Amino acid sequence: MTWTAILLAGAGCYLLKLAGLSVPPRVLERPLVERIADLLPVALLSALIGVQVLASGPHLVLDARLVGLGAAVVALLLRAPFIVVVLVAAASAALVRLL
Repeated sequence: MTWTAILLAGAGCYLLKLAGLSVPPRVLERPLVERIADLLPVALLSALIGVQVLASGPHLVLDARLVGLGAAVVALLLRAPFIVVVLVAAASAALVRLL
């Protein structure tokens, strides 16, 4: 049963990728489609960050992860390099958990 699910999921992913590749170029060149394609990854990543930071199972949780996210946002606004952003977020979350 598990292998069947894995094979079906793999086939579904392949067919979804094939469907994306078969869209005619004239459809993809429309301004609305280009704008949506540019903004969709940002929306998906934002939703993923929100779920990972604010949820623990089905519950809303406000803990050190939120402080780490806030510190990361500040570091990004100060145009820090990516590794510095990660270290600042991890250090601030660790300090809050320590307290």
